[in-house]
Amino acid sequence: MVTAREVAQLCGVSVATVSRVFNRPATVSATTREHVERVARELDFSPNESARALSRQRSAMVGLVWDTDHRRPGWRHPFLQDLLLGLKSALSSHGYHLLMLATSDDARDRNPGVSLADPIAYVSMTRRHHLAGLVLIDSGTDAEAFTAFAQSGLPCVALDVALSGPRATYVTSDNAAGAAEAVRHLATLGHQRIATITGPRGNAPAAARTEGYLRGLAEAGLPAREDFVVTGDFYRESGFVGMRRLLARKDPPTAVFAASDEMAVGALLAARAAGLRVPADLAVVGFDDIEVASLVDPALTTVAQDKPGFGTAAAGALLAMIEAGTAPDPVHLPTKLVVRGSCGT
Repeated sequence: MVTAREVAQLCGVSVATVSRVFNRPATVSATTREHVERVARELDFSPNESARALSRQRSAMVGLVWDTDHRRPGWRHPFLQDLLLGLKSALSSHGYHLLMLATSDDARDRNPGVSLADPIAYVSMTRRHHLAGLVLIDSGTDAEAFTAFAQSGLPCVALDVALSGPRATYVTSDNAAGAAEAVRHLATLGHQRIATITGPRGNAPAAARTEGYLRGLAEAGLPAREDFVVTGDFYRESGFVGMRRLLARKDPPTAVFAASDEMAVGALLAARAAGLRVPADLAVVGFDDIEVASLVDPALTTVAQDKPGFGTAAAGALLAMIEAGTAPDPVHLPTKLVVRGSCGT
């Protein structure tokens, strides 16, 4: 195995310089860095990760804090899967790896000292492992733990959760603007009875999309009807059930904005089961632009989130905190309405 000393001798530099190239590249001139990296590639040299962790007092590992309990469906959502692939790719391109930190009830049963039920213990665990930073995904019950992480001084980036602290920030989509655009589009098509199937209560993106739905109605000069708002959970079955409830009204909606594509697909199935034609009898718009949106019949009009951008922005914010030590401003990613067949033209 090639050592750092051998690389240093061939490059005519010190071992310390080789170490800085791989641990703190900004402290080495571009010419020296490129020369050392070229020789290292030719020799197939890889710095020892354990030694790097000790020298930097952190590893190249980024912890992902997310409730992974198999009894909760969150980890199966297609949008989150796409987002995590983007995040992993962005971190890998900078030499960092993503480590899942289990926070499920199953994990609590086995290791009660390292769960979100005891956030201080969890923060201590991340420090013991010299993690470079944390990515936090909300499961709806993590507010106390997220506050502890944000105040811990560890670099933290939350996804879709407004987080603030000395080294904490967040990345989210402009959910309200996207929802408002969807409703305005339906109104321009002549729809006056526009309903919504929301996400779960207590979920920040769900609340923002409901806010946008109401804003879109107001901007179109349409009244907000309490009976046209039903609660879902972002998954297909709740979209099916919610659409059936809406269709049971005396004057059912002619259009529906679902706060996720999964629920929108459920609404399409409920409309079909009721003998309705989409979009002739009912227009449907979703949110996310997951793969299935373009595969269903009719193809789903939806508000697209920038899934690769989510991962890139989260990784960029986290790496900025790791290297610079200060939290960048929160990132609000724009959305885009993608018009397909489910709402007509």
